[in-house]
Amino acid sequence: MKKVLILLAHPKFEHSAINQALIKSISGLENVEIRDLYELYPDFNIDVQTEQESLIMADIIIWQHPVYWYSAPPLLKQWIDLVLEFSWAYGPGGIFLKGKHILNAVSSGGAKEAYSKEGRNGYTLKEFFLPYHQTAKLCNMTYLPPFEVNGTHKITADQMKADTEKYKKTVLFLRDTPVFPHEISTLDSLNQLTL
Repeated sequence: MKKVLILLAHPKFEHSAINQALIKSISGLENVEIRDLYELYPDFNIDVQTEQESLIMADIIIWQHPVYWYSAPPLLKQWIDLVLEFSWAYGPGGIFLKGKHILNAVSSGGAKEAYSKEGRNGYTLKEFFLPYHQTAKLCNMTYLPPFEVNGTHKITADQMKADTEKYKKTVLFLRDTPVFPHEISTLDSLNQLTL
């Protein structure tokens, strides 16, 4: 069983019904740790050593956040800038993340159709997250397709329930699957997994 680390970065978590539901669905699962970055670091003064120690213990790392201007909220960027240090995460001696898997689990107000070649945004979320993919590659990690909950401004109770159940099943799949099938990297999102 792998260790899953959820790095929650939502500046208005208390106002996000979907993110609260996603976190509730995985809270208490064995070998799943949830770190609420905005609760831990409201002043953006990140404890780099503590964060690195959490990363060392993890096999799967999930950056969970809302989509802010086709990216993540500022604290997650600050976390990446400070925690993924040269000669620790990458470069000479940067071996501590090697072999780990990482992905973004995101919520967006825009509908799924908006994040497509034909949609209003012209690209998939997986394409917008190319900088995260490259960050993972630089750190010798394997980047997995994102998990997406779209259209959150108009989400129904039934859709929210379905999305939270899918998220829990996805986290359990990531935790419990010894070797991921090669095809997983070809998916646009982990929502496409048949679980």
